[in-house]
Amino acid sequence: MRRIAVVGAGAAGSLTAVQLLRQAARRGRAVEVWLVDPGSGTGPGVAYGTSDPRHLLNVPAARMSAFPDDPGHFLCWLRERDPLAAPGDFVPRRVYGQYLSDVVERAVDACGRGRLHRVRDRVVAVRERGSGPVLRLAGGGELRVDAAVLALGGLATARDWAGPELRASGRFVADPWAPGALDGLAGEGDVLLVGTGLTMVDLAATLARPDRVLHAVSRHGLLPHEHLPAAAPPVEPPDLDGSRGLDALRRGVLRHLSATRRACGDWRPALDGLRPLTAALWQRLPVADRVRFLDEDLRTWEVHRHRMAPATAAALRGLLAAGLLRIGAGEVVRAVPVDDAVEVALGDGTRLRVGAVVNCTGARPGSHGTADPLVRCLLERGYGRTGPAGLGLDTAADGRLTPAAGVPAARLWTLGAARRGNLLETTAMPEIRAQAAEVAGTVLDALADRRAPAPADRYGLRLSTTREAAELYDRALGRILAGSLGAEALLAEAVRVDPGFAVAHAALALLDHACGSAEETPAALASARRAAAVRADERERGLVAAVDACLTGTEERGKAALLGHIAGHPRDALAVSAAVPTVSFNGVTGAEEAWALVEGLSGTYGDDWWYLGQLAFVRQEQERWEEAEALASRALAAQPRAGHAVHARAHVYYETGEHRAGLAWLEGWLARYGEGAAHRSHVAWHVALHELSLDDPPALMRRYRRELTASRVSGGRLLVDSASLLWRARMTDSWSGRLPVAELLDAAPRHWLDAPATGFAALHSAVAFAAAGDLDALGRLRAHALAHHHLVFARVIAPLCDALADVVREDWLRAVRRLTPLLPLVALTGASKAQQEVVEETLLHALVAGGECDRAARLLAARLDRRPSPLDRRRLESAPGLSGALRGGLVGS
Repeated sequence: MRRIAVVGAGAAGSLTAVQLLRQAARRGRAVEVWLVDPGSGTGPGVAYGTSDPRHLLNVPAARMSAFPDDPGHFLCWLRERDPLAAPGDFVPRRVYGQYLSDVVERAVDACGRGRLHRVRDRVVAVRERGSGPVLRLAGGGELRVDAAVLALGGLATARDWAGPELRASGRFVADPWAPGALDGLAGEGDVLLVGTGLTMVDLAATLARPDRVLHAVSRHGLLPHEHLPAAAPPVEPPDLDGSRGLDALRRGVLRHLSATRRACGDWRPALDGLRPLTAALWQRLPVADRVRFLDEDLRTWEVHRHRMAPATAAALRGLLAAGLLRIGAGEVVRAVPVDDAVEVALGDGTRLRVGAVVNCTGARPGSHGTADPLVRCLLERGYGRTGPAGLGLDTAADGRLTPAAGVPAARLWTLGAARRGNLLETTAMPEIRAQAAEVAGTVLDALADRRAPAPADRYGLRLSTTREAAELYDRALGRILAGSLGAEALLAEAVRVDPGFAVAHAALALLDHACGSAEETPAALASARRAAAVRADERERGLVAAVDACLTGTEERGKAALLGHIAGHPRDALAVSAAVPTVSFNGVTGAEEAWALVEGLSGTYGDDWWYLGQLAFVRQEQERWEEAEALASRALAAQPRAGHAVHARAHVYYETGEHRAGLAWLEGWLARYGEGAAHRSHVAWHVALHELSLDDPPALMRRYRRELTASRVSGGRLLVDSASLLWRARMTDSWSGRLPVAELLDAAPRHWLDAPATGFAALHSAVAFAAAGDLDALGRLRAHALAHHHLVFARVIAPLCDALADVVREDWLRAVRRLTPLLPLVALTGASKAQQEVVEETLLHALVAGGECDRAARLLAARLDRRPSPLDRRRLESAPGLSGALRGGLVGS
């Protein structure tokens, strides 16, 4: 059993301990975690250990989860105790401390194979032995571990300004957060608070009373700004580049702030949009410019970046208005205890006589000169070195301490304030929780048994291949699950490295089939069969057999084989992906079957981002929009490229009629991640649907020409996304001029047009032929459908070809008669609700063209009841004959 020490039991240390226990349990490994801190509590630490209910979080509850993969965790915990708690609430910090303690307790209870030992002592030194660090405790004992994580919090506050006389007196509070530190101030008169940041704001609330004046001074005299009661979404900045130097970066940030203020009426969304970029910008600044920033810009940045809760700001304004708090800019040049007071002289000549002086200057920025014996030991022995720009300790990207030159790296990691030199912003909960998860995973990886078990994929399934080929396959699997480009190339390289790698051949066959590469699928499948017969375990042979049945057998045989395999091997994510109809695969299950399959896997995959995206898509199909959005948010927080989560969110926006919000979010996602997305054209199709629904034909045509022409799209997507959009545009009178379908048909895969293998492919081929007005092609597709062994071809595709041919011939009565019974059957093709609407749009067009205005009005009314759409409203009100139906009361307001 591996032994890991976490030094510090505040928020950072406690969450690291929790992550070590949770991640070790997921990996099936036993671990002992020693949480070392002299304090009595576990979790709250200095930041959340206050007992004053007036000390509030300076971040809303919705953003304070302890877990990066579960952003709603704290809010759910809070609502268990207060059902009225809202996402925007700024709750007392002591309540958040209770939450952190509860998180630790629950993790200990839930992780049966892990053990947590709480040591109430202080680590004062460390030495490295061959098998790991040895920690020396202040109480005289030693703790030998395999690795240690140093969650030291802020280094001791700077207090040199106070002078030896004041520091030695009983009228100076060096650390206001130390237990009992403020008890002696109850009977004192006026108080000087040195520092005007968030610490001062909290202490002013605690120390204020009617007969006392609080004086607060700092070099700049700047107070933190306040949060707005209802925060606007962050606004992502245009391209910023720290490598161009501080002056250029400063100008770019100011332009971003000004543009956002003009657009949104406030600067805060602009500053919040910088948060994900701050570390990268800081790291690219030249070293001299980082030092300049600390001297010239840091305080301005901090008062804007780290803001007060609205209620805290209101209380502070009340103290200022009443004259009970006075703010000044200046430095303490002399502070001398005299009798029952302290006489203070400021740099501007101001003289004060106060009963006590409280240090509110915050933690010392650098590690040199620190009084902390552990940090001094790290620096003296070379296990660590001072961080960039003199801040904190230098670390690698994963938080491991960077040693001095010539000293081997010890198994020592850190997080939080100690990494400020590398990251700048590293002390707020969103950064702490992410670092805790990353450091825990890195430490467990470093301590993994190096006797090298058999290669396995990301879900622990054994792979009968070489380590190099396994790594290539796992990277490909990650891209398949995310819906990213490049999986085929990685799989091709895997089978080149190991031609006998059965699972990689099977994955290639699945991808070739999904992409419509009929010529390549049989060869990949044959290679999979041959390899499985020579070298594969039971799970791998079962996967190859299931893929074979899906691609070559009857519909029922394929379904039975794949679902049977998943029942025996639920962590085979590739098999699950192939079974569920998604943007990546056509699937073998109908809607409710897919729902049951995905929901039944919750205990297997838990908070895995790919699974959360799959479940989000299920929830939107079930019209459980809020749950779908929450799941998609969790998946995207863990993996911004998560294709299923993006797809689920796109459908939520469309089905709830949030067309402008959906348009804005999807355009932003495309700009940031679209180039690497295998489903880029499908996301662009969703964007175009919003533009269509907003009744904006010019925008729709621009979208098509920019994103969906034959030069931008390939494979079956030419029909699924591009051709289907053109047909919908024609059916809704949203396209002027000739439909450019010919170029799509010329570039589309021939087997999609001549002999589509799935009902999904055949549906979109039929629509493309209709858009081209090609009756002969529709006739050939109809014949292929009648001869196909899958039932969906005869029940849906053949009659759809007849109906679309009627539309091309403008035989509206016959078209309506054939299209109407198809509406409930189109789902059998595996198309989403949004895709199925292409048939409904065609029926609407035929009804209007055939003069059946009452039926068209009822159909439009039903759609408008389901979701708002300026397009449908315009058609209802302006199309010939429909306005009369509207006046006749067929449609409500």
